Amino acid sequence: MAALCVGLAPAATASLQAQTQQNDSEWVESRLENWFRGATRSAPGTWGIAVADQEGRLLWSVRPEEPLVPASTVKLFTTGFARSILGGNARRPTRVVGTGHLNSQTGEWVGSWALELNGDVTFERAEGSGPTLLDLAQQLANAGVRRLTGPLQVQSADGPADAVFPDVWSARHRGRLFAPLIGPLTLHENVVWFTVRPGVRVGSRAIVVDESPQGLSSIVTVTATTRRGTRSRLAFRPKAGGGWIVSGTIGQRARARRFSATAANPRLVLNAAWAYALRQVGITWTATGFPPAGPNAPRVLAEVNSPVLDSVASEVNRRSLNIGAELLLQWAAGRGAQAPAALMQHIRDITGYQNGVHLVDGSGLSNEDRVTPSTFVAYLAKFPMTSAGRNFPQLLPANGSGTLRRLSTGFPGSGVVRAKTGTLSDVSTVVGYLGRADGVLLVSLMYNGPRPWAARQAQWRLFRELGADGVVIPADSTPDAGVQLGGEPTAPPVWWQRPESKSDTTR
Repeated sequence: MAALCVGLAPAATASLQAQTQQNDSEWVESRLENWFRGATRSAPGTWGIAVADQEGRLLWSVRPEEPLVPASTVKLFTTGFARSILGGNARRPTRVVGTGHLNSQTGEWVGSWALELNGDVTFERAEGSGPTLLDLAQQLANAGVRRLTGPLQVQSADGPADAVFPDVWSARHRGRLFAPLIGPLTLHENVVWFTVRPGVRVGSRAIVVDESPQGLSSIVTVTATTRRGTRSRLAFRPKAGGGWIVSGTIGQRARARRFSATAANPRLVLNAAWAYALRQVGITWTATGFPPAGPNAPRVLAEVNSPVLDSVASEVNRRSLNIGAELLLQWAAGRGAQAPAALMQHIRDITGYQNGVHLVDGSGLSNEDRVTPSTFVAYLAKFPMTSAGRNFPQLLPANGSGTLRRLSTGFPGSGVVRAKTGTLSDVSTVVGYLGRADGVLLVSLMYNGPRPWAARQAQWRLFRELGADGVVIPADSTPDAGVQLGGEPTAPPVWWQRPESKSDTTR
């Protein structure tokens, strides 16, 4: 908007802005009213809607001040908050620390040692794109370590090295893959999986052929036997003392079967994975006895770091990763009730609204969370104008990717929409940006009711209609300029400025 007003007299500027807002409102209203009638028929329930121009002025709304359950759209706030506190280039370390010295003759570390885990959600993740225990073990080996003695000690720089199920999450989510334990003790997103195939002959035990994290098979007991044919009857359950057991039968010609679970005892999984990593690099570990602490202060023996925060935040939003959002919040604000309170204060500071948001977690998995549609659009409008908000839309998945993968058709390209979805058993929300040649629309579509699937289909229909002739929302800076997503803006974002070549009356 500002780009069009340069050089105009104040009266002409006000007139042009009023005309533009009126045209925007008429264009949106003509489409939304018909859409909304159909949406409420297919998905009866409570709708809250706010559609605004790029400066946050409402063009069309339904109950914009209604506090509704937002589900995973809370992650939009959490990633913005973490970026504001820590910066887009911040990293999270994982270390081996020790007190003592290395015996250069035997390669034995003489003294105490521990793994320091600090809640890096990318640590030891399945796709191998984050730091690993093997990286740490290799650094020890490169430094000449050949022997470690003593049980695994785990610590954190920010308090107890544990992982717990958040009290604010519903107990019905416990044990489900999207709701693992949360805390500094995070490995492989605190979930595990492994694959079992038939044994080499009838009557032999089934075999674990794939696992993640590596070393998991040492705490998996397989009693299942191989039978003739293709039918299988396998049972998978936790075993006393930790780990898992696979029992039953598997057909000799049956396909391999994969099992997945949350890690109820992440420390046990860490112990198994660390032992595997040490073996891979030739370090002998005797996990008994308690070696004495050395006379010197602890020092870092090996260290790996997470990808930059912007990369982590993008993945959290793209995959709607609950553990990632919770760890980002802990990273930025610590653990306990003060973290959601700090997040809410950040939202109030950005939007200027003292009401309109009540959050108890950073992921949106709690049914206690409440946000109004108008709060969302105010945040979308104002946060990109702050120093921490540069390129903020690029942290959200584009149409056709991540949680927007079903929104792949009906647009001139990927990136016309940058948005975050939220889904619970009775919630369907979509909040984000929609690029158009005459300006960016800010959209908050919130539904609480018994038909979230039908509501999501209606939400997709509206985005397709509004974005059928849309434009890709550009980044504020290019990678070859040596600037990551973070940075200090020197002017309004380029996607914020209405192109002068387009008439405000052209729709």
